[in-house]
Amino acid sequence: MEWIKLIGILIILVGFIFKFDTIAVVLIAAFVTAMVSGISIVEFLEMLGEAFVSNRLVTLFLLTLPMIGISERFGLRQQAVVLIEKIKSLTPGRFITIYLIIRELAGAFSIRIQGHTQFIRPIVNPMAQAAAENKYGKLDEEDEEKIKARAAANENFGNFFAQNTFVAASGVLLITGTMKSLGYEIAESSVAKMSIPIALIVLILAAGYNLLMDRKLAKKYGSRQDKGGQQ
Repeated sequence: MEWIKLIGILIILVGFIFKFDTIAVVLIAAFVTAMVSGISIVEFLEMLGEAFVSNRLVTLFLLTLPMIGISERFGLRQQAVVLIEKIKSLTPGRFITIYLIIRELAGAFSIRIQGHTQFIRPIVNPMAQAAAENKYGKLDEEDEEKIKARAAANENFGNFFAQNTFVAASGVLLITGTMKSLGYEIAESSVAKMSIPIALIVLILAAGYNLLMDRKLAKKYGSRQDKGGQQ
């Protein structure tokens, strides 16, 4: 009857198929699995508590989502847009490049800006869109989506290629741990140093990539000042 311990998987599948609350489904599946496996309620709660502590960063990530919604609801996005509209010479490509620089510097000091849900969607993308509208006027939906995608892509560039510039980053520790297990002595600082040129190369390439987007937008829409002069 060992197969009965797999009932948790069945519960999760049924819960997902019928689109029940995900957290409730997982907890019920875990509880039922514990019961049929001979684990007491006290032991189950202890295991659940240990898992919560071990994965508290994931829980903190989930807790930030309501805060982002509240911030958007009470004007964070609008204030960011107003700020960008005051800077007349700023283009979406330049702004996104500035964000990439900040993102890479933050990674070098292990400062977690978070990511797409907590930062790109409510702050960076609206500011880039405002810079575009301030510079070129109203954009069509396709170009708005391209700017949104470019903002998300630069978040990925900064996070992926610059995170190992911090000597105690998880990626650095993983690399050094793996190399040492294979018999190669390597220092964490060496991995971090080798990551710096990669981060700089990515910054240069992404800046050119964003500049190309600005030129395409300028060619398609012109500038708001030019339109005003023609009128």
